[in-house]
Amino acid sequence: MERTTTRTTKTAAPPAGDPGTPPATRWRTTQDLDAFEEAAGAFLRSRPVEHTLLLSVTSSLRVLGADAYGSDAPRFGWWRPARTQTTGGAAVEGAFVWTPPRPVLLSPMPDDAAAALAGTLVPERLPEAGVNAELPTARAYAAGWRRRHGGTPEVAGRRRLYRLGELAPPDPAPPGAARAATGADRALVLAWFTAFAAEVGDGPPGASRAADDRLAEGRCTLWEVDGRPVALAGVSRTLSGMARVAPVYTPPELRGRGYAGAVTAAVSRAARDGAGAEELVLFTDLDNPTSNALYQRLGYRPVADHLVLRTGRTGGPAR
Repeated sequence: MERTTTRTTKTAAPPAGDPGTPPATRWRTTQDLDAFEEAAGAFLRSRPVEHTLLLSVTSSLRVLGADAYGSDAPRFGWWRPARTQTTGGAAVEGAFVWTPPRPVLLSPMPDDAAAALAGTLVPERLPEAGVNAELPTARAYAAGWRRRHGGTPEVAGRRRLYRLGELAPPDPAPPGAARAATGADRALVLAWFTAFAAEVGDGPPGASRAADDRLAEGRCTLWEVDGRPVALAGVSRTLSGMARVAPVYTPPELRGRGYAGAVTAAVSRAARDGAGAEELVLFTDLDNPTSNALYQRLGYRPVADHLVLRTGRTGGPAR
């Protein structure tokens, strides 16, 4: 099912008050998913671990519909260095995906591209959203924001991207066993998806559609004890050999018993052995030392730190 919105692709003009912006700082932006994938798809697929969020979000938009993340149309953009803007043959070196009202997802990119983006997206209501980016890109973006608009973007979240090395399931394992969730578990899976989203302040696209999609494709695993589900882990589609574990959820009253580690190990093994994922990744909240320690015990190793920045209104720092 595809419900993407077609819009003429455009080159972003230099920001107001900065008429000398050279071609190197210009972005191409669109609301047309096909145009974005044609231009930036090879770039995203070339580094699927680093681009995991952009790949999985665009996949969800194509499968679940352009309104999967909200009623506002998604926006997309890509950047090439100045020497390639007119030739059209060189590789893209930066991209973004924005599904309002969530933060804009940025790929790793050169510093000048990140700084220029601080001006490019202001007309698109970026100040209401903020950005989510790998640390060097986030810092370059923040510097560009300060130069163009004044104020300092506020850090709203710190995340760490992990990649699975050698899987090390919990030993000893907690009581119970893993099984694939089925349609009979739909109400429970939907409730836990919703609870997870409430806890982290975000979550998968349209919870009911996301749950149905994962259930239909066997991408949701439950840990059961005496026939009772006690934890859940989902996984994204395998895209360019990469899949991302999310969400991982245990009800508060059942935490601290090893169920999250067991179900994460189970879903990771299933994705690697059954879905052909050569790379397994996941994100953690750096403010949660328990989850960071858990995933490292399972064999996940740090790749990169990310910042979620809130920019507030133009002309001043976020409040």
